[in-house]
Amino acid sequence: MSKIGTESNPLRVAIIGAGPTGFYTAEHLFRRKDLVVEVDMFERLPTPYGLVRYGVAPDHQKIKSVTKVYDKTAQKPGFRFFGNVELGKHVTVADLRQYYHQIVYTTGAQTDRQLGVPGEELKGSYPATEFVAWYNGHPDYRDYEVDLSQESAAVVGIGNVAMDVARILARTPEELAKTDIADYALEALRQSKIKDIYILGRRGPAQAKFTTPEIKELGEMEDAEVVALPEEAELDEISQAELANADRGTVSTVEVIQSYAGKELQGKSRRVHVRFLVSPVELIGDENGQIVKMRLVKNELYKTESGSSRPRATDQFEEIPVGLVFRSVGYLGVALPDVPFYDKWGVILNQEGRVMNPETKEPVLGEYTGGWIKRGPSGVIGTNKPDALETVTHMLDDLAEGKVLEPIPSAAEAVLALIQERQPDYFTYEDWLSLNELEEARGAENGRPRVKFTSVEEMKAALGKSQVPAVES
Repeated sequence: MSKIGTESNPLRVAIIGAGPTGFYTAEHLFRRKDLVVEVDMFERLPTPYGLVRYGVAPDHQKIKSVTKVYDKTAQKPGFRFFGNVELGKHVTVADLRQYYHQIVYTTGAQTDRQLGVPGEELKGSYPATEFVAWYNGHPDYRDYEVDLSQESAAVVGIGNVAMDVARILARTPEELAKTDIADYALEALRQSKIKDIYILGRRGPAQAKFTTPEIKELGEMEDAEVVALPEEAELDEISQAELANADRGTVSTVEVIQSYAGKELQGKSRRVHVRFLVSPVELIGDENGQIVKMRLVKNELYKTESGSSRPRATDQFEEIPVGLVFRSVGYLGVALPDVPFYDKWGVILNQEGRVMNPETKEPVLGEYTGGWIKRGPSGVIGTNKPDALETVTHMLDDLAEGKVLEPIPSAAEAVLALIQERQPDYFTYEDWLSLNELEEARGAENGRPRVKFTSVEEMKAALGKSQVPAVES
């Protein structure tokens, strides 16, 4: 057998998950001029891009332009896309080990952390992850129901996802109609009765996780204004010390927050209340089990032994009227069949991207991971590029030492035959490009970036893969 990574014996890599990290992993591999690489990318949904398509807010189109880079990677010789193919359903880890030298899991973080407070199970309590997937047209959440008849909502969390949720709730239908928000979500939000939205952070302005553009954008909406309490926008001694050594972005964020404090209201229809140093301790419902208010505790900051600042509860409480609560306190990964998982952190058990055997504490031969399922939900989309490079570096180190799997002869043809047999409705990248053109054409008719297909059957019908007639999303 010739050397692995040559024309006669390409390095064969399976990537599970077609989000940013999956594409960055493929990009790093293809950049190696001394290697011939074949990459097969598997994705549970028919469409690629993962979080960029189904997580980035519809009013943030510039961020979505990163997909042009992914498309270039997909055009490389040796790249194949198997969409609508699910690990554990259509293929197994055991299958993949027969067809590839290396397997990389890049499935992201698909669920959320709980608040852990009484009343969290009441009607009107939702994970932000599911709401985001709903308004972005994720096929799993097309039929999701959100009660927008309430007049007030709270978003628990102070990161960019929390800001996205608040902004989508606060924007006018006319603003949303210029985006690629799912049609059914746009129609539901047209009927929304929400007037007050509370964004609740357990720490202070200097520790906020959202970025300066996010907080500025809140103040630039057509018919919503920002409310911040002067006493919460003011920095305590701990925060002042932190800010003195902070980067310019953090300083700018605090400045924007403080510019809202005590600002005279303009009489717009909706108000976004940005609160700091408060934590929910209970969700309170009525006789029908519907949330009607939230009990908050006031926090204060203290210094830990390591020198970092942490919040702790005081003896001061308040209640705010809310009928909707979205928790946005962190994403969690979901375990994959036959892949070692660390439940406490919601990540695949790994060491710098090498999947680890929990019993032997040794790397699992030929298996790797990258992105949020590797390190947890931190950073922005671009953060996944160096993360993927770390994983690929270890993959190539292992290749150099001969620590790889041994795929069967004619593996490329064999895996294609297997997919055609087990999932004849799989999507190629060419199928996706055709679907993309159709979505953009539907959008152009309405002055929008695109109008998404929001169910798998609809996608199949649009490409003639199904007898089900295509319907409007």
